[in-house]
Amino acid sequence: MNILKGILLKLASALMFAVMQALVRSLGEAISVGQVVFFRSAFAVIPVVVIYALRGELDAAVHTKRPFGHVGRGLVGLGGMFFSFAALARLPLAEVTAISFASPLVTVALAALMLHERVRIYRWSAVGVGFIGVIVMLAPHLDPQALASHTPAQTIGAMLALAAAIANAGAVIQTRRLTDTETTSSIVLYFSLVCAAGGLLTLPFGWVMPTPWELGALIATGVLGGTAHLVLTHSYRYAPASVIAPYDYTGILFAFLLGYLMFGEVPTNLVISGAAIVVAAGLFVLWRERQLGLKRARDAEGPPSGA
Repeated sequence: MNILKGILLKLASALMFAVMQALVRSLGEAISVGQVVFFRSAFAVIPVVVIYALRGELDAAVHTKRPFGHVGRGLVGLGGMFFSFAALARLPLAEVTAISFASPLVTVALAALMLHERVRIYRWSAVGVGFIGVIVMLAPHLDPQALASHTPAQTIGAMLALAAAIANAGAVIQTRRLTDTETTSSIVLYFSLVCAAGGLLTLPFGWVMPTPWELGALIATGVLGGTAHLVLTHSYRYAPASVIAPYDYTGILFAFLLGYLMFGEVPTNLVISGAAIVVAAGLFVLWRERQLGLKRARDAEGPPSGA
């Protein structure tokens, strides 16, 4: 265990994901979503393959007992990627990022419904509070009187961001199912391959020849995304998940900063308030998971000797 190193790696991955999203935001609608998805996924394979080859784990990454499981998980994640990138072309970076953090709350609900995990009132309460935060952020897009100050594209972007959060939660559930038999390396590799194939299928529908800057940004999204996944995975080698998981939420701070520096975007009071509610609910879920994990560990150990 090296807690500090684990936390620093987690922060590095959050920053890389934020920069990746900022690059997608910078491409706007000049590059089709399918084209962005392809580059993001195809070039993510490069660091994954290189690192696993150097570590002698490439065979484990390629080997799979459940190819159709990877395809299913990849398709759900592919939908999330399409929704997220389409939202980034229409909404400020900070707003899309804040809405995306509803995903862990959706995961709790899906785990109860699909995996039959026992979810007690505390976590259900946190999910309910978190969705109040989402509604706060979506309020300007749902209020007919406020719609006059928002373009239809922004409203569509908000709905796409919420759809991305739901799809990403579904991908997490699929991942939990795969971890019974599959290695982390194989899950990462096949996810990138399925998404790259899905993006490539859109080639006949609006791909354009990118400028040198756009091409560089497209390649960078893939390299950053793939490297961020590897760094994120590596961070769990040095610290327990319950310790470093809360640092996921630094992604909102990075998004606020990058949105302001790169695009002059200033989050509205509703976005800041809603994001604070969602983060608080998510942190409570993580705290509750930690408490339950400690309780299960104590129960497994049994009563103290001599008791």
